[in-house]
Amino acid sequence: MRPPVPGIFHEKRAHVRLLALKIRVLVWVLLYGVAAPGAMLCPVAAAGQVPEMPSIASAPTVHARQASGEITIDGKLNELAWIDAEPILLTQQSPLPGKPTPYLTEVRVLVSGDALIFGFNCHDPKPSAINTHTLTRDGDQSGDDTVSVELDSFGDKRTAYYFQINAAAGRVDGLVAGPGNVSLDWDGIWNARTSKTADGWTAEIWIPAQTLGFGGRTTHWGLQLDRSITRDLTELRWASPTLDSDLFDMSRAGVLEVMTPLKQGHGIEIAPYARGEMLHNFLGPDRNWLGAGGGELTWRITPQLASVFTVNTDFAETEVDSRQINITPFPLYFPEKREFFLEGANQYVFGLDLGTTFVPFFSRNIGLLDGYDIPLRGGVKLNGHVGRWSVAGLDVETGSTNVPEIVVSTLGLPSQRVEATNLFASRIAYDVDKHLRVGTMMTHGDPEALVSNTLAGVDAIWQTSTFLKKRSLQLGGWAATTQGDVPLGTRQAWGVRFDYPNDLVNCTAGMGRFGDGFEPLLGFIPRPQTHQTDASCSYRPRPLPSGPFGAIRQASYDLAFSRITDTSGNLQSQIIRFKPVHLTMNSGDSIFLGGYTDHETLTTPFAIVPKVSYPVGSFDFQRYGISITTSPQRVLQFTNDSSVGGYYNGHLYHQTNSLNWTPLHGKAQFGLAADNYFGHTPQGNFVEKLWQFNGALSWSPDLSLSTFVQYDNVSFALSSNTRMRWTFKPGDDFYVIWDRTWIRDVTHPGANLDPDAESITAKIQWTFRL
Repeated sequence: MRPPVPGIFHEKRAHVRLLALKIRVLVWVLLYGVAAPGAMLCPVAAAGQVPEMPSIASAPTVHARQASGEITIDGKLNELAWIDAEPILLTQQSPLPGKPTPYLTEVRVLVSGDALIFGFNCHDPKPSAINTHTLTRDGDQSGDDTVSVELDSFGDKRTAYYFQINAAAGRVDGLVAGPGNVSLDWDGIWNARTSKTADGWTAEIWIPAQTLGFGGRTTHWGLQLDRSITRDLTELRWASPTLDSDLFDMSRAGVLEVMTPLKQGHGIEIAPYARGEMLHNFLGPDRNWLGAGGGELTWRITPQLASVFTVNTDFAETEVDSRQINITPFPLYFPEKREFFLEGANQYVFGLDLGTTFVPFFSRNIGLLDGYDIPLRGGVKLNGHVGRWSVAGLDVETGSTNVPEIVVSTLGLPSQRVEATNLFASRIAYDVDKHLRVGTMMTHGDPEALVSNTLAGVDAIWQTSTFLKKRSLQLGGWAATTQGDVPLGTRQAWGVRFDYPNDLVNCTAGMGRFGDGFEPLLGFIPRPQTHQTDASCSYRPRPLPSGPFGAIRQASYDLAFSRITDTSGNLQSQIIRFKPVHLTMNSGDSIFLGGYTDHETLTTPFAIVPKVSYPVGSFDFQRYGISITTSPQRVLQFTNDSSVGGYYNGHLYHQTNSLNWTPLHGKAQFGLAADNYFGHTPQGNFVEKLWQFNGALSWSPDLSLSTFVQYDNVSFALSSNTRMRWTFKPGDDFYVIWDRTWIRDVTHPGANLDPDAESITAKIQWTFRL
């Protein structure tokens, strides 16, 4: 295909820019320039101040007393013991902090049998409108009516356990590592039930002490309570119900005083498993039948500090990765999903808001080699606190194995044999005061068992939620070095960052420097041997609800800049992003228009597909996009992301569509997603596609059947992963997993998808606490 005529291309680009400018001016006039009083912004938007609200103590306190009788976890608050518990009333946090709300929410907490039990009474003026879209464990509850509990059981005002349920008792849990930083992949042992009432719903959440690590003598824990009503995006909060308050900022939490000491028994937890598996490679007629056993032993040395020993670690029940199409020369990030590595993962967070720019300890480098499983013969973990010290350590022994030829060629291994090796990681941090935390990080080992590699690093984070009286502010810095068999050059790396994460103005800026000899083999750096600088800022006013533009919940005007050079200062990438229109409606629907201008330098050819490579050189191009997302509270939800424009020396059209249907109040879920790239370059054209289907049937929060099907035209592989999970008792699970793949032989035009491999796995695991 011939490239566009330059004059026409620039004319079209000018029209796009003019259209974007007109839209931005129109929205600006609508939100800011109308002289009529009803069209003015509320004080939050106009002056950066929240509306007047009742005086609320910065750290409210509640006492958890021993229950006077037995409590049955059935979601009904009908036991007499609840009468003796102190009532907690939640306050509207959004959209109008402190204002009256029809969603009266009362919470009570008791100690019963060495467990904390939270009781929620959620009034609703329209019970028939309560939303639930999922019952599966860790399902997407962004469109559901939910309540949540955060427990800072160490009292460090930074980390916490997170427990959330929807109105149908679907459970989500996770670990909080700091403001805006929560991982929902961790699964703890707890339980919850809900019950519908004439004017809303009630819930009971049971959290045993043995699920938590906590200071043995610390009776004052951080506590945050939250309720979300999705049909009008109303949020209620217990402590710090202001727009600038991040739900996961534990420095803004209230205080839970545990009046009755919680006991963890002998602190021993045994979690054995048994697994049977059938493997079938369709190239041969035989099926292999395998069996395995192993498990974990947890010993709480103190209530604050736990050690975990594992033998023949097994991850059969782990969800498969969602495939991604990579149109860049850099590696993609996939999150950790294996349970053994998730417990205590929030203690390994290093630096401030580094995201995936630099992860000094990336646990997926252990037991996975380019996605291929490496056996774990055993290991030991240490997680917890000792006073103001936060301590985490991991030592794992991997086994020898043969890997497929494709892994050898991708990683450049000397042979298919990967030898056994030892891998180690540790993190120690110290809370100097309520604002400052300093820490260290160390890793040692090579996942490929070829060389010696050690990383050592230090970091410091200072944060406050009282900047300018009530704003959040965070400052952080880090430095690290690698030693051993690393490339020649500077072996050091360092970075600093500033975050101002508030509702009206949200800004961040930072830089990172990664030397030529800095190579952490147990870490993740998509752009090594670079100097990186970035800054972004969002201005996010809220129109007056009673004004003519009251349908808009919040507007956002975003500008971001990033620059990456090599260590000699030669420019590699420079991107300026802008969103002149970004609107979130009161219904939860959202739309944004945006674009970016990009400069990229390629020092080696980049093969985006085997037959199309971008050449060496410098490239300047612009791209523009639109995104429309309907509210997740809808039974039928649709998302469209489309972008068009240049890409290196060609043009690229990208479109992602998804459709999700959640009938029967979450008992059934069906989703379709299509990710398509259409490229036109002087070197040739290409099309890359990824299609996905997911579905789930849930009879209860404890019994569900799900399937995930994926196909892409890069690997030409169709795969399905079907999982049945039955939690017959909290901590005791039975799984059946059926995996199957089909492959298309691309050397034969018009070839069909042929069966490639199949496995059926049954696994049962128990948890015994002593």
